[in-house]
Amino acid sequence: MISADLKEKYYQALVAKDSEYEGLFYVGVKTTGVFCRPTCPARKPKFENCEFYETAQQALLASFRPCQRCKPLSHPNHVSDVVRMLIEAVEKEPEKRWKGQDFKALSMDESTARRQFKKRFGMTFVEYARARRMGLALKHIRSGRTVIDSQLSTGYESSSGFRDAFSRIMGAAPTHVDEDRILKAAWIDTRLGPMMAVADEQALYLLEFIDRRGLEREVERLRKRTKSAIVPGTTAPIQSIERELNDYFDGKRTAFDTALFCLGTPFQKQVWEVLLAIPAGETRSYQEIANAVGKPSACRAVAQANGANQLAIVIPCHRVINTSGELGGYGGGLTRKSWLLHHEKQGLLQ
Repeated sequence: MISADLKEKYYQALVAKDSEYEGLFYVGVKTTGVFCRPTCPARKPKFENCEFYETAQQALLASFRPCQRCKPLSHPNHVSDVVRMLIEAVEKEPEKRWKGQDFKALSMDESTARRQFKKRFGMTFVEYARARRMGLALKHIRSGRTVIDSQLSTGYESSSGFRDAFSRIMGAAPTHVDEDRILKAAWIDTRLGPMMAVADEQALYLLEFIDRRGLEREVERLRKRTKSAIVPGTTAPIQSIERELNDYFDGKRTAFDTALFCLGTPFQKQVWEVLLAIPAGETRSYQEIANAVGKPSACRAVAQANGANQLAIVIPCHRVINTSGELGGYGGGLTRKSWLLHHEKQGLLQ
């Protein structure tokens, strides 16, 4: 049963189209008979016309039908037909430079492509296609092809233009890229919204919610500290963490086996080791963490180390709360933190 206070909170999230609540509730609209997800773009109903449910099944059983706009029975991060068509077109000709007439040939508006890609991936379609071309250029360079060959195959007539675009996307000039300094970045859909995973072939470096504030700065900091280029792609650790996250959200696991690369100071790594030792379903205070690392007066430093964790969920910083029992902060948002703690406690009761 959803409390009156929680209904008020859910309604505010509905009005704000707050992606932090994606997957946490569904709303049935009594005046239309449909039910929606929190981020539905349709006009918002009055509070008194809303019924809130924790699952889509509950809404269906209450005789509501799924909304045709937000499609609550599909994956919360469903890829539109436009996006899917364009991705397929890029894969057919990944070295192609897209122009206005190419969109017309697909009976598609260029601004629609730009808008939908920006919403789904955080980059425009042209930026996506360029990143794909550059990824191929990187592969060619590593396989021994000259820079000029790669420049011509990716459609750049100007050498300086090619180098500038390559550096902007990859984080390194073509002649400075090293096989050992490549990290791959992939989008992972989860129950609580999309996450970004960054890894090499051996370990996972970063796992964060896409809408986390400052994520771009985190990725840039990671790139600089590892002296790596970060390119779209996948690796064995990314595939591994995607499988394990699915198991976690399905209640089949509470710990993770994917190899991790923890980039931090000795003190931060010490704090993260303590976090990894907190059993699922339990919490610790910042003070308890400080005591555990042998520095009882370092509560603030512990909180900063907690916030510097770049491996959300896997290194369970969500299990750290204030001494008062309040949740404290969380990079993915307090709503997600509350859900994760509840999810883990429920798993122990099953």
